[in-house]
Formats: sequence, structure tokens, C-alpha cells
Amino acid sequence: MSEPQTPSTWRVELASEQETAALAAQVASLVGPGDLVTLSGDLGAGKTTFARALIRHLCADPELEAPSPSFTLMQFYEGSKFPIVHADLYRVESPGELVELGWDEAAQGALVLVEWADRIGPGVDPNRLDIAFALDPARGDSYREAVLTGYGAMAGRLALSRAIAQLLASAGWADATRTFMLGDASVRAYERLQKPDGSRAILMISPARPDGPPVRFGKSYSVIARLAENIEPFIAMAQALRDKGLSAPKVYACDVEAGLAILEDLGEEGVLDEAGAPIPERYTDAASVLAFLHVSGTPSRVPLPNGKMYRIPPYDVDAMLIEVDLLVEWYASHVVKLNLSSGARAVFLSLWRNTLETVARSRESWALRDYHSPNLIWLPERSSLTRVGIIDFQDCVMGHPAYDVASLLQDARVTVPDDLELKLLSHYAKTRRVMDEDFDMSAFASAYAILGAQRATKILGIFARLNVRDGKPQYLAHIPRVEHYLAKSLQHPALADVRGWYQTHMPGILNA
Repeated sequence: MSEPQTPSTWRVELASEQETAALAAQVASLVGPGDLVTLSGDLGAGKTTFARALIRHLCADPELEAPSPSFTLMQFYEGSKFPIVHADLYRVESPGELVELGWDEAAQGALVLVEWADRIGPGVDPNRLDIAFALDPARGDSYREAVLTGYGAMAGRLALSRAIAQLLASAGWADATRTFMLGDASVRAYERLQKPDGSRAILMISPARPDGPPVRFGKSYSVIARLAENIEPFIAMAQALRDKGLSAPKVYACDVEAGLAILEDLGEEGVLDEAGAPIPERYTDAASVLAFLHVSGTPSRVPLPNGKMYRIPPYDVDAMLIEVDLLVEWYASHVVKLNLSSGARAVFLSLWRNTLETVARSRESWALRDYHSPNLIWLPERSSLTRVGIIDFQDCVMGHPAYDVASLLQDARVTVPDDLELKLLSHYAKTRRVMDEDFDMSAFASAYAILGAQRATKILGIFARLNVRDGKPQYLAHIPRVEHYLAKSLQHPALADVRGWYQTHMPGILNA
């Protein structure tokens, strides 16, 4: 059983109704369906002004009437994403009256704003956000103060929201509007910031993730797989890539402890056409970036803004093995509907270990690990290699250069035609050879096939897991494409033994 979280408190000065509305917008970003927000304060302290601003924000209607529920007790709204209940329980004398009002049914799946929440009695949700408003006549008629306290599950969310507000204020972005952009397959989320003068930036929200349960050697999956567990690797690698003259986003400000960063906005133009197909010219430049990076000298330690050094972890056999094991754990059982024996699984890992030994010993370069279309931005106003913007690299490891080439040319979310893959692979090899006359294309082709197969095997497991565990079935649409990449890579002689295992246990993949 997890220990209860310590309540989190945030004190905010509100010098005007505009600042109250701004606070409501911040609260809107941390609440959702099923949450309880309790409001307290003397008459005229700002409860109704705040509630109305919050409701208007959540309903995306700045002109919404949102009257006080003093006489009706409850007002109902259809928010843009979930229903909202605004209640004033001053005239409720006992919790039993709430039953007659249909309180439980009304609150189901809704955000509930409650004034005089003590009338709920002992059944009040322990996971809640309390906001206490107070007047201070000595500081003027319009001055208010709000003290927000998050209890239970709300404590962490409130602490993060407070940290965001403090970072935006200290970096000069407090007046920026915040627009949610996306959340990826991990815990990260992104918002676009825009100031009144049109200046834009990206707010990255990437709080440190708690270490998961031990799965092997007494270590968690993320530790073995060498995944970044906080924002520090991103900050270090962003500057390291920029120091090489590449277009990673500039970090304007950050709060490493809270997992927050304000980043340069590189825009939204990608490397795909309107139909979602690769644009050859842009993929060619992206391949050229990798060729340059792989001969430029990539140290295993890079500086952090605080003067310390960040050590880039090695992409060792254990990391690659725990990734391919995702296939038998998730894809085999939930997609192929195959119940593998412990012996078959042990053989699978043994064959992969033998195959990966050679490429795992080569740690000559940074392997960014997410170098593919969703994470590449096209910057036409720039020149040469800087036209390719790189935005995802926090899981960078010291590994074989072929890994990122396979990530790009065997894009899990976009079909890269076989002929285009060959052209790009040839372009990469020629570019490498110009810069490094000792480049061994034969050895690289072998590593490309091995790491392409390893990556495809891992991704099949990840996409199956995203569907089953995380409720994201949209990733299943990409599985046939990844199966095709895997089948193609398994044709290489370096993977003959691994191919034999698939032939025995999952022959369908070989025909993908």
C-alpha cells in the first residue's frame, strides 16, 4: 500500500479579476472528470468570480452566463471534454439531503466545484483541491488572496502546476497563453506558449517517473533499458547537439527537479507530405545529419548547465535483451495469441544474446533512439544540415551508429518504401565514406539488419503493450508495417539463428 501524499500548498496573490481568471486557467489544466474542487471564503472574496472563470474556460465559452447556484443548489454544464457540476451547499443542513438531490449521480464522471463543502460530511473525497479566498482591505478593494491546497492524489498535480507557474514567471513567460499540443507514448506532455507580442516557445512537462518494480537482476525495466528517468538527459543532449551545430531546441529555462523546460519552438512542419508519406529530400538530409554525427566524435560525457557532467549510458546487451523480451511478453500473447513455453522464451533470449554481442560492443556514437519522422522538424529557412530539427533524444545511449539509421529508414509509424530505403542507405554510406575512408559498409549492413530486427521486435512488444495495458489501440494499426520491417531484416545471414526461432514459433511474421 502506498503512503498518503503530504498535502501541497500554493499561495497566490490576485490583484484583479484578470489575475483570478488567469488562476482559473491554470487550475483548468490540472483538473479533470471525477475531481473535486472545494471553494471557501467570505462573501465577496472571489469564489463566484473564480468558479465562473473556470467554467467558462472548461466550456471554451468566454461569454457563458454561469450564474451562482445559491438558489438552485446545483448548476450543470457540458464542458468541452467532461461535464461540470457547480454546487452551493449553504442551504443543505445534513448529508442526507444530498441523497435526495441526486448528488452521487450528478457527480459521477464530472468535475465538481463545491462551495460550503463541509455540508458533504465525512464522505468528502480525500483526493481534492481546496481553494480558500480571502480579502485584504488594507491592500485595496480589488485585492484577493487564494490559498490552494492539494490533498491525496491532488497534491502532486498541484505541486507540478505551482512549479509551472513559477518557471513561467521567472523566465518571463507568465503572460503567455498555453495551448496543449500533445502527450506522447510516455509520461511527457507538451504545450505551446505564445506571448501577446507573438513570441512562441514550447513548455515540456516531463516529471521524473517513479522507478518501477524489479523485473530482472533486482532492477526495474527503465534502469536496464537505459531510459531517462528525469529531464536531465534531455537538457544535456539538447546542448550537446547544438554544440555540434545541429538544430536541437534551445533550452530557455528549466526546472530539473520538477521536470519542466521552456524550449525553442522549432515549428510544426515535418518530413512527411500531406498524405503522410516521406519526402525524399527531407529524409536524405536527415540521413546526412546522422552521417555527420557518426563521424564528428561523440563523447560519453557531456556538460550540464550546472557545471556537472552527464554520463551517457551504454546500450549494452542487457538493455537490448530486455527490449526484445517485450515481444514474447506482450505481442506473442496478445496479438499472435501464442502461449510460449519457458523453454522457448529462454532459447529466444539466448539466440538474441549471441546475435547482439558484436553490435553491443560497438559504442562509438550517440544512438538517439527516437530518430524518426514524429521527432524531426523541417526548417526551410535554415541551410544544409540545420534544416533538420531534432526534438527527442533524452534516451540517448552510446551505441552502434546503425541503430538510428534503422530508426529513420524503418519508421514504425510511416511506410518507407523498400526502394527509398535502399537509396537512403546508399546515400548514408556514400556520405560516411567521404568523411571516413575506413568506413566498412559490409559490417555496417550487418549491424543495420541486426539492430533493425531488434528495434522492430521491441516495437511490436511496445505497441501491443500500449494497447493492452495503456488502452491505446491506435498503435495496433502500425503493427503490419513493423512486421514487414522485421521480416525483411531477418533475411540477413547474420540473423539466421534468430530467423530459425521465428520460423518455428511465429512463421507468420516471415511472410509479412
